[in-house]
Amino acid sequence: MQRIYLDHAATTAVRPEVLEAMLPYFGERGYNASSIHAEGRAARAALDDARDAVARLLGAKRKEIVFTGSGSEADATALAGVARRSAGRGRHIVSTAIEHHAVLHALEALRDEGFEITLLPVSARGEVSPAGFAAALRPDTILASVMYANNEIGTVAPVAQLAAIARERGVLFHTDAVQAPGYLPLEVGPLGVDLLSISAHKFYGPKGVGALFVRDGVGIEPLIRGGNQEFGRRAGTENVAGIVGLARALELTLTDREARSAGIAALRDRLQAALVAGIPGLVVNGAGAPRLANNLSIAVPGVDSEQLVVRLDLEGVAVSAGSACASGAMEASHVIEAIGLPPSLAGGVLRLSLGRETDERAVARVAELLPRLVAEMRAI
Repeated sequence: MQRIYLDHAATTAVRPEVLEAMLPYFGERGYNASSIHAEGRAARAALDDARDAVARLLGAKRKEIVFTGSGSEADATALAGVARRSAGRGRHIVSTAIEHHAVLHALEALRDEGFEITLLPVSARGEVSPAGFAAALRPDTILASVMYANNEIGTVAPVAQLAAIARERGVLFHTDAVQAPGYLPLEVGPLGVDLLSISAHKFYGPKGVGALFVRDGVGIEPLIRGGNQEFGRRAGTENVAGIVGLARALELTLTDREARSAGIAALRDRLQAALVAGIPGLVVNGAGAPRLANNLSIAVPGVDSEQLVVRLDLEGVAVSAGSACASGAMEASHVIEAIGLPPSLAGGVLRLSLGRETDERAVARVAELLPRLVAEMRAI
């Protein structure tokens, strides 16, 4: 039986076109972009071309793009880099209770350094209140960080509106946009953000490479010190193959974004309707709020999500118990706690995230299989 992969929010497979673009930089072109000999200059040219491509796709300047080793590193660089550089103006940072752990753990580290952190609550649908956000900003607030789209339940924040509020108050604004490519607009001008993080493996690029947009004029302290790579903002020999792959993957992902996103949303909605009809008591997390087109987070009463993930896997279907980053933890994730899901539902959360290869066959198969497995587990 052909397996069905519905865990694209966790990671995606590298597209053949991306692998093809990367391969020369593992072999005959795999040299150090900081070297001044011909081989090094060729690697530098590829790096520059990739930076130009990412900048163009984001509507940014080339020097505003910093390549990192991951989305987590991009988040940490944005938060710690800005906080440490701006500490003389204030030591207060605003974020939300449903951020990715890459943001939350970076904020915990900053709290240990003496920064004050305010984590805003969200609604039962996972929404951030613009009024609540504005009320949380203080004269000593130096930075706000609100994720563009949540990795667990898929809710989309009004980033442009929040960034405008922050700008009016003189507060720098960062967004973790790791889940957004392919589904949401990424142009930094209309978004109005000062910093934006992405990670290649979420949009059919390689793992181990991310990018951070840093608006011109925003100062950051580098997390990794050493050489002067990335305009002095991130030391270390550049991963040219990975960066080339990120640029190519982003270019492919943003091509016909709206049409492809609409097609995936239609499949997601069909699957959602079938599961709501077929599983008594099922709750769709984030329902009624703006959500990513490919995200379907459900809470199933009367079953254990980890056991259900294993049963689905044995049947050839890959899904996640909530967020993959929380896999192995028996307690509910911080996102599920933040939206106030009762214990009777919190233990049965599944995340099904569709992708470019998801088709009608996959949706029909899961729509038939999942209600049957839930009924069997409830009977036991």
